[in-house]
Amino acid sequence: MNRFERAVYDCMRPTAELLERTVKPLHRAILLNFWRHVHLEGAGEYEQIIAPDMMADHPVYRVSWGANPAVIEGKQGVLGFYRSVGEAVLWHSDDRLAVEDWGICDEITFHQLAAGADLRLIGYDVEHADRLYHVYSRQAFIWPYDAQARLVGEHLYEDKTSLQIEEVDRSEAITPARVREIHREQLGKLEAARGPKFWVLGRS
Repeated sequence: MNRFERAVYDCMRPTAELLERTVKPLHRAILLNFWRHVHLEGAGEYEQIIAPDMMADHPVYRVSWGANPAVIEGKQGVLGFYRSVGEAVLWHSDDRLAVEDWGICDEITFHQLAAGADLRLIGYDVEHADRLYHVYSRQAFIWPYDAQARLVGEHLYEDKTSLQIEEVDRSEAITPARVREIHREQLGKLEAARGPKFWVLGRS
């Protein structure tokens, strides 16, 4: 197992650790929604993310990645945003995670493993279009939730002063297909341990 595969496996450990210390039912439901959401997104199961028991009726996403900040509104817009990410490998690490009645704040290192051509499309300055790069930066993920512990939006703010780009040998890479497998595996374990509808307020 290489460093990238291990990082994808470990990305939700801080959420699990915070959940163990969390007592308030609303906060627990928010954390479980967040945990499930990350695995669904990683697995490519986007339709489940926008289901009525996971997301409010009119979500608003604010995304400041690369050189092209954007505001995405509505569930169809959110679906389009997820599908536009394409075949990049994404994960996060080094969380500073907190939960409150209004939602989640998580300062993280956000990682992308992608071809130079794909990174150029979102505004990153990489030298070679046909080579593979690991791009990472510190980012603040602020996810508001409603009183039913449903996601209201994502506000993703990148600290551009922390941006790092390193070329990666393709022999070390993890594929998007393998990332989806890992997230499906982790989601299966979560569902087996927590039971049906574990993310719904009142079930956690």
